[in-house]
Amino acid sequence: MLSDPPDDPWLQDRQRIGRAIRDARVHHNLTQEDVFLAIPMNRSYYQEVENGVANATLDTMLSIARAIGVPLADLVR
Repeated sequence: MLSDPPDDPWLQDRQRIGRAIRDARVHHNLTQEDVFLAIPMNRSYYQEVENGVANATLDTMLSIARAIGVPLADLVR
């Protein structure tokens, strides 16, 4: 996997969204395991999404939002 440069705006956006996912998950008292098992999704891929490394599809983002119990818009604002 190629590494994105640190000043890459796409990487920065993915990291911001990943932080929003993590914050929403923690706010709802869910573990990463609660979320990735509810989808179901591979543990390492979910961690990559939360860390802003993975380029998640819309379907993946919708699944994560539903598993956490928040609208997708809350995660991508």
